[in-house]
Amino acid sequence: MADARSFIQDIPISGKAKKRSTGIVGLNLLLDGGFPQGTLIMIYGTPVSGVDLAANQFWKADGGEEGTYFINDGDVDIGMVDALDLHPGMYHQQMAGSRIVVDSLSTVIIRYGIEEALKFLRQARDEMKNRGANLMFVVYTGIHSEMEMTRIMRMADVVIEFKTHVQQAEIERTLAVQKIRNAAAPQRLLPFIITEKGIEASTTSRVV
Repeated sequence: MADARSFIQDIPISGKAKKRSTGIVGLNLLLDGGFPQGTLIMIYGTPVSGVDLAANQFWKADGGEEGTYFINDGDVDIGMVDALDLHPGMYHQQMAGSRIVVDSLSTVIIRYGIEEALKFLRQARDEMKNRGANLMFVVYTGIHSEMEMTRIMRMADVVIEFKTHVQQAEIERTLAVQKIRNAAAPQRLLPFIITEKGIEASTTSRVV
């Protein structure tokens, strides 16, 4: 179960965007409360970097808030939508709630092509804005061309990279918020570890 502190959201102040918890305490602090509502969030890294755990924690971050988790390249857990054979054009009909996850967009691209994936994201972006919901999608590094990665990143409102660095006998994992549309991205790396409960990020971060 996610840490109860991860449910904390910013109290909306006039003129400030409403925020939705990321599901990760340290990331909430780094983003001043969470993800701006109505945005598309891209998280990317290797298959063992923790991106799938981050997606799952976002989906479950608030037990009282409905969400939809489309999974097309992993085990289908209770409550998830088995999207292995589902065309991305059909996702919209099943998008319930405010926390939508596509795990992964990489599989959509491989199966249906980059143009279909971008078409889906364009439609989803309009829907998320209208509903004040958030859609998070997972992208794996090392399997897409630079141009494909560029086009995907340009479509996203928030882009977060999961980094893994092996130093001597230790594995160092960090998050880097590379982009927040219409705002300055934090100039800090957020260290985190992977536990049996998922991702636990430090509440202190390191300057890049």
